[in-house]
Amino acid sequence: FGAMRRELALPDEAMRRVEEIFAASPVLGQGNPALSRHPMSRSECRRVRALAGVEPAREPACGAPGMVPLFDPTRGQTAASARACIDQLEFPNIPCEYPVVHVRAREAALLCRAIGKRICDAHEWEGACAGALREPDVEYEWERPRDEASWHHNLLREKVWSYGPEKDHALCATGSSRTPGCPGGGWDRCGSNTYPAGAFPACRSSLGVFDLHGNVAEHMSLPILPGELARHGDRGFTEMKGSWFAFSSMDVHADDCRWRAPAWHGTRLMSKSSHANYHLGFRCCKDVEPP
Repeated sequence: FGAMRRELALPDEAMRRVEEIFAASPVLGQGNPALSRHPMSRSECRRVRALAGVEPAREPACGAPGMVPLFDPTRGQTAASARACIDQLEFPNIPCEYPVVHVRAREAALLCRAIGKRICDAHEWEGACAGALREPDVEYEWERPRDEASWHHNLLREKVWSYGPEKDHALCATGSSRTPGCPGGGWDRCGSNTYPAGAFPACRSSLGVFDLHGNVAEHMSLPILPGELARHGDRGFTEMKGSWFAFSSMDVHADDCRWRAPAWHGTRLMSKSSHANYHLGFRCCKDVEPP
């Protein structure tokens, strides 16, 4: 919590709300310390980033450190026209800190709200990854059943990764391993063998967002109706984006930018029974007003 207060310049009231959310969960954090084996230290991450000349973004329009604007340069848009920003790193969005895991989608949404942000919509994450944020009416087939809409979206999608047109897991935080005997989930059986956030400078999108592949998969909101877009409140359904820390050896599903997952463990975003796991985290977005 000290790092969050210091690095994110959060006021006391925001930190109080954050600490309350963590205190209400017996598992929310950076993984089971008895089982988790991180393949890279924080100090090594800082060395790697310094050699690469990587610094957190300081975009005044975003109103928070470590966030970058979302826009579509293919349509002539610029950062100045952005209506939303996204965290460069997985929560807590602190360079070289290990991401928060064992977090339910509901808790992720509440934590984003607690610090003046919100959970991201699926299309915002996809746009941050692919380097071009498209309009919601282009990215969603409103009122179509979720499975049908996702299948059609995937059929027509542009297949790219944040770092380029060809998959290369070695560029991202995918070379760790799963705890021996881990059955696929569970605090008592599975360590969160994550890397420090931002430790792979080449795993970056053209909009400046890191770790969209590898490290931890991420909770997002999937709206089925226009009124369920996250800017209107946390009304959507759960959606998992990205891949996780052992993907080099466990490439179990697609992880290109615009792929949409099946409704694994699907619930409403704010359901108290929304999914959590050892390799699942999140990042936040923030609405902004153009000048």
